[in-house]
Amino acid sequence: MLVQKLGLTTDQQKRIDVIFQQSRLKLIDLSAGLQKEEAFLEPLLEGDGPDQSQVLAQIDRVAQARAELEKANARMLLGFRGVLTLEQWRKLQSEGPPGRREHP
Repeated sequence: MLVQKLGLTTDQQKRIDVIFQQSRLKLIDLSAGLQKEEAFLEPLLEGDGPDQSQVLAQIDRVAQARAELEKANARMLLGFRGVLTLEQWRKLQSEGPPGRREHP
């Protein structure tokens, strides 16, 4: 659907597909890593009298995992930007928040 809306050429479609496929596995791994770190945090918070130093250290790990995921997503979008014209990029941006939509 976005292919038609953006008016992508066949070459652009291929290049974006390559970028997406190269990023996909890393994004999956990073997302799983974030979920794992969040899962470690939950029991630390639910205990009676949580250990503040353990909780804060785990919060740092969650924040780091989230940052790595966001950076990988931004690198993928930057790759897309290098393929798209300015007009196509603006249309893509108008579709919603970055990273919250299907790839073209």
